[in-house]
Amino acid sequence: MKIALMDSGIGLLAAAAAVHRLRPDADLVISSDPGSMPWGPRTSEDVTELALGCARAAAAQRPDALIIACNTASVRALAAIRAELEPGLPVIGTVPAVKPAAAGGGPIAIWATPLTTGSPYQRALIRDFAAGVEVTEVPCPGLADAVERADDRAIDAAVAAAAARTPRDIRAVVLGCTHYELVAERIRAAVQPPSAPPLVLHGSAGAVAAQALRRIGAAPRPDAEPRGRLTVLLGGQEAAEPMPAALGYSEGRLLAALAPARA
Repeated sequence: MKIALMDSGIGLLAAAAAVHRLRPDADLVISSDPGSMPWGPRTSEDVTELALGCARAAAAQRPDALIIACNTASVRALAAIRAELEPGLPVIGTVPAVKPAAAGGGPIAIWATPLTTGSPYQRALIRDFAAGVEVTEVPCPGLADAVERADDRAIDAAVAAAAARTPRDIRAVVLGCTHYELVAERIRAAVQPPSAPPLVLHGSAGAVAAQALRRIGAAPRPDAEPRGRLTVLLGGQEAAEPMPAALGYSEGRLLAALAPARA
């Protein structure tokens, strides 16, 4: 079994690690194009072209499923990718976990990139899944870029700035960008009110990993022999290992420990 994931950069690490934990025997393909980042400010046409490039490179490895582990690409390019690759290749998009967060009651906050915050897409998620729940949309300028560089000082500054815009009485935070899941515990530490019940963070990695397995009829087997191999594609070209910044995160180190597919 082989599962592919694509993103502009290292935001895919959380979902890739989630797939590996569910099926340590699965081969993984991670396809990104860090030289074209950031995708957020680009036009929908540009994002679609770039995302299709990453998706085509991943599809050429003949995976059983492809995860679009990027909120921006899922919003702007998912339909185009599915139109080209399905039904031969199941394609799974990433949606911010507004629905499960709202199900637990409010108030909640949604941390997202400045362009996603207040967008028709995010407002539609709130309208459809969080009606009657108090929701605060929190823009996080610079956070995804800082995570991409594994720049600790910039991450701490961006997290602190977003935390200052987050109400202190929230019960849950939706991580509306896949990059944010790599620094989830730093976000929790910045937002968790003293003497309050534990703050719940809602990411998407576990859900999309489980959905990918369901789409191909594969059951989770976390106790399977860890013999999965890793293929890394950067800008469509095969690389020996993930980008150096990936090693700044536990998810990146987990994947880097996998045997390369062509070893």
